[in-house]
Amino acid sequence: MLNGKSVLVTGGTGSFGKKFIATILKRYPDLERVIVLSRDEFKQFNMSNMPEFKDNKKLRFFIGDVRDRDRLYRAFDGVDVVIHAAALKQVPSCEYNPFEAVKTNVLGAQNVIDAAIDRNVQKVIALSTDKACAPINLYGATKLCSDKLFIAGNVYAGFHDTRFSVVRYGNVAGSRGSVIPYFHELIKSNTEYLPITDERMTRFWLRIEDAIEMVLMALDVMHGGELFVKKIPSMKIIDLAKAMSENLVLKTVGIRPGEKIHEVMITREDARNTIELDKYYIVKPEFDIRHINEKYIAAKSVESNFEYNSGKNNSWLTIPDMKKMINEL
Repeated sequence: MLNGKSVLVTGGTGSFGKKFIATILKRYPDLERVIVLSRDEFKQFNMSNMPEFKDNKKLRFFIGDVRDRDRLYRAFDGVDVVIHAAALKQVPSCEYNPFEAVKTNVLGAQNVIDAAIDRNVQKVIALSTDKACAPINLYGATKLCSDKLFIAGNVYAGFHDTRFSVVRYGNVAGSRGSVIPYFHELIKSNTEYLPITDERMTRFWLRIEDAIEMVLMALDVMHGGELFVKKIPSMKIIDLAKAMSENLVLKTVGIRPGEKIHEVMITREDARNTIELDKYYIVKPEFDIRHINEKYIAAKSVESNFEYNSGKNNSWLTIPDMKKMINEL
């Protein structure tokens, strides 16, 4: 699928980017090149010296920001596939710096779309989040806007062959935004308790390897216009805390601004456009895109009242399941 291709990853020095790039370099030995586009030269320096990347002649590092349209036009020249992972992702930071979040997550998305079309990129996968579904915080709102921009990019492309799809998933165990590293630090500091925002809270969970496989699957089957949602298990936040420490007291500290009790990845309003496959759902776009509708015409539609909600999931992680996941990080 990627042999002979040039792949660019925006935000490539992040948790997902590093693991994704290491995976494709190993799996596709005949890759033409892999370009890491990110803002932080120090993170690029550290990444370039990691054992899995050091002295790899197929790897290129571009300093750049998705806010900089001209830089994207240069970086995308000769690129076949773009994975758009760059974003401002911390909920409190986006609430306090809303204009910055819009510049990166919304205007940056538009820049990626324009550059991909005008540089004749073949496929673009944009990474989304459960917080983009029925958002109640600014981060989620900007990512919802980004998702819609990328889906609409398939029409915006006009006579160009560039195709855009979106992959949406939940919390990635061990990523920088995950609560797991935070709990780890508290436990190492000999804390007397683990803070729980709300005992009812549930979240979708998956390993970073699962997220990578989801993106590779989407690249393989996409026709442009799909929003892919992986079927993944849920877990109660109190069970996550117990998986990390059976002895510490759990202290309820109250829900933070912009947080939900349960996350949703597909709303009831989206159900009329949602089809179900074996391992994932696809939310089709509101507007007609002939090539996508013809491709999935025989797929099973979900029920009209369907909602993919972490609190009403059919699949749940047990405490031993989470312990195993954490031990594998």
